[in-house]
Amino acid sequence: MQAAVHGAKSELSYLGDLGRAFGGALLFSLPLLMTMEMWALGVSAPPLRRLAFVLGALPVLYGLAHYAGFSARRGLMNNTLDTLVALAVGYVTSAALLALFNVLDYASLTSATGQISLQAAPAALGALVARRQLSGDGKQGDEDEASYPGELFLMLAGALYFAMNLAPTEEMRLIAYLTTPLGALALLVVSIFLLHVIVFEAGFAGQEEKETPLRAFLHFTLPGYALCLAASLAMLWTFAAVDGHGAGAVTANVVVLAFPAALGAAAARLLV
Repeated sequence: MQAAVHGAKSELSYLGDLGRAFGGALLFSLPLLMTMEMWALGVSAPPLRRLAFVLGALPVLYGLAHYAGFSARRGLMNNTLDTLVALAVGYVTSAALLALFNVLDYASLTSATGQISLQAAPAALGALVARRQLSGDGKQGDEDEASYPGELFLMLAGALYFAMNLAPTEEMRLIAYLTTPLGALALLVVSIFLLHVIVFEAGFAGQEEKETPLRAFLHFTLPGYALCLAASLAMLWTFAAVDGHGAGAVTANVVVLAFPAALGAAAARLLV
C-alpha cells in the first residue's frame, strides 16, 4: 500500500516537473518563436546545419540536465532521459506555438520540420532550467555544485542562450556592418570588463574568499570570453550570418554577438 502511495506521489511530482518544463520552454523560447528571421531560417538554412545545430545542442542539454534539470533525479540514465524529454518538450512547444502563430510553411514538410527544429533546442534549454526559475523552492537550483570545468560549461550554456536569441536578427549584422575597427575593439574591452565584474561579484564555485580580481580574471573571465567568442561564431555559422564574408566582417560579427553572449555567460549562475 505504501509503495503504491509513494509511486502515485512520484508520478504526480514528475507531472509537476513536466508542467514546469513546458513553462520554462515557453518562457525561454518565446523571443525566438516570435522572431521573423527564425521563421525564414527554418526554411532557408541548409539541412546539414539544422541537423548539426540539434546534435550540437545535445551535449549542452545533457550538461544542463546534470547541473539543473527539470526534475530532481540525477545519474547517467536519468540525465539522459531528462535530456530527451526536454528536447521532446521543446519540439512540442515549438510546433504548437508556430502553428498557433500560423507561420509554419505547410507547403513543405521539410521546411516546417526545419522551422520547428531550429526552435526546439532553445525551448529544451528553457525546459531544463525551469526547476530553478519556476519552482517555489528557490534552493532547488543550488543542489548541484559545479566544479571549475562545470562552471565554465555553465558559462558556455549562458553564452549560447544569449547568442542564440540574437544571432538570427538583422540588427546584429547591421551593428557589425556599422562598427569601425576601433569600435569593435572598444566593444571587446567592454564585454570583457562587464564579464569580469559580474563573475567576480557573483563568486563562482572555485573562488575562495582570498581570490583576487587577477586570479578571477585568469581563471574565469578570459576562458569565459573565449567561450563566448566560440559560441558566437557557432551561432553565426548555424544561421548563415557569416557566409561569403571576409575575415574582417566575420570578426566584427563575432565581437558584436559576443557582447550579449558575455552577459549571458556572466549571468549563467543566476539562471542555473
